[in-house]
Amino acid sequence: MKTIGNFTFSETSIKDVYVIEPKCYGDNRGYFMETYKKTDFDAAGLCYDFVQDNQSSSRKGVLRGLHFQKTRPQAKLVRVLKGEVFDVAVDLRADSGTYGKWVGVLLSEDNKKQLMIPRGFAHGFVVVSDYAEFAYKCDAIYSPGDEGGIAWDDPDLNIAWPDVGEIILSEKDKRHPGFAEAGIRFKEYSI
Repeated sequence: MKTIGNFTFSETSIKDVYVIEPKCYGDNRGYFMETYKKTDFDAAGLCYDFVQDNQSSSRKGVLRGLHFQKTRPQAKLVRVLKGEVFDVAVDLRADSGTYGKWVGVLLSEDNKKQLMIPRGFAHGFVVVSDYAEFAYKCDAIYSPGDEGGIAWDDPDLNIAWPDVGEIILSEKDKRHPGFAEAGIRFKEYSI
């Protein structure tokens, strides 16, 4: 764990995946916080050039994922604006000692935690609260023809998703292959 500027960076059980906690300044008016500052992230070794911001809203039980781009992997800095989600990153880096392993973090408007997911990972989340707004930065432009996915409930991954009742998936996410069938092994994923 290291604190740089207004951020605390904590590495997870998977190398290069970080939980980032921004310092929040609050008073009787509300609060203020920086959610990203390139110089601080660079000083922490997270040297990304973010080129696209995305935001989604979902109701409880919506599961989005597990997504990746096949030939243009994206690094993502993810956070929750409203509500609460369980966010998951699955290591798909060919030469990683944690290939096929996952890390999951509860992100919420209250804890204000962010998850930094490097290139070479599949990503997904499930909404735990009644409603959630989710935002993320990407270091590569989304390419619809390059998207890929892995089944969220693949037994080889054995992700411990929280019990949220009914899982709601898009038609596309219902058709993702299992982990072994997808056979994704990213060879180049450096920052």
